[in-house]
Amino acid sequence: MSESGSHKARSYKDFQEFRSDLNDRILARGTTITKRFFTLDTKTYEPGELDAKTKELLGLSASMVLRCDDCIAYHIDQCVQAGASDEELFETFDIALVVGGSIVIPHLRRAVAFLDECRAQQDGAS
Repeated sequence: MSESGSHKARSYKDFQEFRSDLNDRILARGTTITKRFFTLDTKTYEPGELDAKTKELLGLSASMVLRCDDCIAYHIDQCVQAGASDEELFETFDIALVVGGSIVIPHLRRAVAFLDECRAQQDGAS
């Protein structure tokens, strides 16, 4: 996501297309271990004692602290699909900011921009 040393967030559409295309390519050529890891990741976020929305909010907070923009975008999209409100998302952003410190701020900016795109996409689909 770098462009000449500066960060430029990918659009919602570009992110979804890139993720889908590369996941398909990885799973078509990947090893059993890769495929099992992808399955484990998917199953981890299924409802259990914690509902799917809560799990996605936890994943979002961890992704922000780890500073992974692709993971942040993925979890924001999943949170929106699971019905998370902006208030719930911003409380999650706060937790990540407190845990991760000021280095999280650039990722917070991109997260808010991506959230806005998710909401616009959601409104367009309604």
